[in-house]
Parts: sequence; C-alpha cells; structure tokens
Amino acid sequence: MLKSELDKDLQDIAHENYQFKNWAKTFQCQPELLFTPTTEKQILKVVELANRKNKRIKVFGSGHSPSDLACTEDFLVNIDGMNRLLAVNQDGATVTVEAGMSLHKLHVVLKENKLALSNLGSISDQSIAGVMATASHGTGAHFGCMSTFILDMTLITANGQVVRCSSTENPELFTAAKCSLGALGIVTQVTLQAEPAFKLEAIQQPYKFPDILNNWDETIHSAEHVRVWWYPHTDDCVVWRANRTEKPITTNVQTMTNAVTTWWYERALGFHIYQGLLNMTRFRPAVIPALTQFMFDKVHSRPMHVIDDAHKIFNFDCLFPQYVNEWAIAWDDAPAVLRQLEDYITKHNLKVHFPVEIRFVDEDDIWLSPAYGRKTCYIGVIMYRPYGNPVPYKKYWKGYEDIMRKYNGRPHWAKAHGQTQQDLRHSYPKFDDFLNVRQQIDPNGMFLNAYLQRHIMQPQPKSNQLLARL
Repeated sequence: MLKSELDKDLQDIAHENYQFKNWAKTFQCQPELLFTPTTEKQILKVVELANRKNKRIKVFGSGHSPSDLACTEDFLVNIDGMNRLLAVNQDGATVTVEAGMSLHKLHVVLKENKLALSNLGSISDQSIAGVMATASHGTGAHFGCMSTFILDMTLITANGQVVRCSSTENPELFTAAKCSLGALGIVTQVTLQAEPAFKLEAIQQPYKFPDILNNWDETIHSAEHVRVWWYPHTDDCVVWRANRTEKPITTNVQTMTNAVTTWWYERALGFHIYQGLLNMTRFRPAVIPALTQFMFDKVHSRPMHVIDDAHKIFNFDCLFPQYVNEWAIAWDDAPAVLRQLEDYITKHNLKVHFPVEIRFVDEDDIWLSPAYGRKTCYIGVIMYRPYGNPVPYKKYWKGYEDIMRKYNGRPHWAKAHGQTQQDLRHSYPKFDDFLNVRQQIDPNGMFLNAYLQRHIMQPQPKSNQLLARL
C-alpha cells in the first residue's frame, strides 16, 4: 500500500520504506507502512484503515526487546509522540500519562512532582507501554514487576473502541492487559502508582559464589533490592544491595578517588578495552575464562558505595549489543538451577560471557506475568556481540533453556525463547483465560504477528461475554 493512497490526515503520519531494527540488531522487519500518531484520534484512523484493508498492526517504542515481538510486515505503529503528562495526584502518589512516554521522561515528570517509581529495571530507554506489556521487572523480594504499578489504562481495540479498564471497570480485560504482549489492542493511557521521591544507598561487594548459594535466603532478604552477578568460569560473584536512605547524595565510589580513575575503570577498561578484547576472543574463545577473571579482578571486584536518586541507582549501562535470554523460576529452586548451569557449561566446554544476572521479584496475580503466583528469581544469560559481530550462543541457550524447563521456568516475554503454546499453557494457570480474552477482543487477529503466532496459538473462545460488557 502506498502512502499516496491514504487520506491526508494519515499521510501526515505515514512513512514508507522504513526498516525496523531492535536495539541489539538481532531482529528486523520492513513494514508496509510506519505510522507515528500523536493522538488517539489518529490511532483510531489507523485501526479503521487496517480493518478496511485487512492488515495487522504492531506497536513499538524504543525497540529494546531482544526478540521479534514488535515485528510485522503490515502496519507498524510507533507511539513515541504520545508522551504527555495527563494528571498527577501528589497526595495519592499517582500519575496518568500517555503510554508512549519513555521511562527517562517519566522520571523527570515524577521528580518534578516529588514522586518516584518504587522499582525499576536496568535501563529506562523503553516506553511505558513496552515495559508494562511484557511485565518487565527490577529486583527486590518485596517488589512486584512493573505491571503491578498499573491502576488503570485506556486501550483502543481492533473494532475501534476506546476502552478504559481497571480493577473495577472491565476487570477481566484489565488483568489480561497488564501483561498483554501487545495482543489486545493499542494502549494509549496509563495511571501508575508511584511513591514519594526517595534516594537509594547502593553497596556492591565481591563474594565467592558457592557461599552465596549456600546462604540463599539470607542473600535474597539482605536488602530491599538485591542483585547478584555470577562470573562463569570462576567461583566469583558480586552482590549489589540497595536500601532507601535519607543520607545526602554522593557519587563517590570507594577505591575510585577521582573522576579520571572512575572513567578509566568504567569506560576505558570496562567498555572500550573490554569490547576490543571480546572481539578478539571470537577467534580464540579459549581465552574467555582468563578474560572473565581479569575483568572481575581489575574492575568488578572493587567495592562500590553510591547514594543518589532512586532511578539513577536502579539503572546502569548495558554496554554493547548482545544476545540475551532470561527466564523466571521459583526462587527456592535457583541454587539448584545455577549449579546445573555451571555443570553444563563445564561438561560441554562452553566459553561464555559474564555475567549471569540474578534478580528477585515478588509474586503477583497478573495472568501472563512470569511472577504469577510464586516468589520469583530471574536468571539471565548473555553473549555480547562486540562491534555488532556475531558470536556462538545456541548451544549455551539450549542447555540453559532445558534446565529452566525442568523447573517450570517462564521466559521473559520481551526476549527470544523456544517455548511452545503447550509449554506456556503448562506454566501459566491462567493461560487459557488470557487467550479467551484475546479471542473476544480481537477475533480477527489484528494485533497478532509471527512471535505471537509462534508462541500463543488461539483456542476457540468459550463465550462472548467480554465483548458484550464492552
């Protein structure tokens, strides 16, 4: 379909010959047309056009998902332009925003109103709609995934309805939409529960990994927010702990006495030199264990102590493009899983990159949340792509996924994984409930794509009660 065939209103937001690539450049697609709406009215016109032309729609924000979740060959919609603040309730610590707002901008908006999100993941490049659609998470034994912050939302459905949902208004749709994978419609507005602005005191220290595994529950509850990085091919790890504090902000890092020293360890050695050395290991993978030990000894074993605004402490630099895989299991099972992963790496003589990242999330009741109904440990594995170059990872991924499946693992929805519909139905007690809502709200599959068809096949709906209520 050509842009010139569209109505003038749609021509203004339509783009031809657009090629989408995700941040890691591991997936790409070329949609028939890209649309960049800034209003709900424009989205409604795109949906009407898709219905008329029998096209599918996928929405994307920053493109940070390391999978093809955002890809389509039909209509691609970017909602970055829908990034306005709509309402703030400082007494109730709530904020209503358009769903295309980035987390970076949300932090600014919240700070201006003396508020902050209770927890965050590693980065803030994503759109609010994106992190909520995939139940993205931070870490903290008593903190849920980011979708648990949602109080209400507005979405545009395949039939062109603007539907508001919350725990009291269209509650079944709301429970499904809090982790929707973009399969239910286009989310345009979200109200989030925040809290009064706070600072975090973060302390990172080196440990021996066997000691951490042997004191697992104590480690999980040793701070409000705990993250463990294990360095494969070694028995070393670091534990990052953060707690709320009233202490004054300081960016001083213990053992790093000035900005030049900090730059050397964090940017020169920790980024540029490391990337160059990683690129060399593509030709001599046998040296990866030695490089891992070198980086741990020279950079990551250095104790760190920082106090700053919460979002600055939660976020960190994810370095360069990468293959990444991350699944969630019951946190009591994590020590056994990690020991088996170490055995698998050793037995198969794999040479893998650090870190294996370990984070903790409280249970929730969101149907497709990986933390549904159980206190959860996320275990993430990574293989960097220095300068964008490919590295072998598939054997590592297969062994990792096989181990996670043994423990009823649930993959992070934003990341590429090998789970089938049968696997997912076994893992998620409310899987069929979600599919029934999806079938009722989008019976012709306007918001499906290859990712959703590959992992979430549609059963026949049980009833049409949901549509009747809308």
